[in-house]
Amino acid sequence: MDGPLTMKKTPTTSWQVISAIKGLVSSYRITLLHLFRKPITEEYPEVKRTLPARTRGKIILTRSPDGEERCVACYLCSGVCPVSCISMEAAERENGRRYAPWFRINFARCIFCGLCEEACPTLAIQLTPDFEFCGTNILQFVYEKEDLLVSHGGKNKDYDFYQHCGIGGNSKKGKHDNEDEPINIRSNMP
Repeated sequence: MDGPLTMKKTPTTSWQVISAIKGLVSSYRITLLHLFRKPITEEYPEVKRTLPARTRGKIILTRSPDGEERCVACYLCSGVCPVSCISMEAAERENGRRYAPWFRINFARCIFCGLCEEACPTLAIQLTPDFEFCGTNILQFVYEKEDLLVSHGGKNKDYDFYQHCGIGGNSKKGKHDNEDEPINIRSNMP
């Protein structure tokens, strides 16, 4: 009686047995070939590979050409971060320029995705190819603004955010570099 739980046995043919033996022997052959080869070892700390130009590693905060820090504390980097490892506070100087009194990144949580660099409108956050940092205490990976701020402009040395947008609304519309005069909307009405 053939029920739903009974299985029919198919006879094993000689070509199936030969195929199984061939697969087993070929795997052992490859193992034996690699067993007697000379190992290829890269002496990592002494000999370092050249990394691609767009390698994403440690995050830095850059400065404008005038020496001021570029970060305007817009919170876009912390908002786009998938692991919430960036935090900051916003403040405004007397001249109307925004800045971050404190800026903190927890590299123990950072996945080096580069979304913070893409979201930054001022090009303040940039990822460098520096990936070699380790420690025994997890608090070593919490970097403050003083640890992240560098004295140069990074990849975009000549870019100045405030030259294009103005400072604190003091600049008139149409007076920035490469900006057209504002259009009177009422002149477009019929």
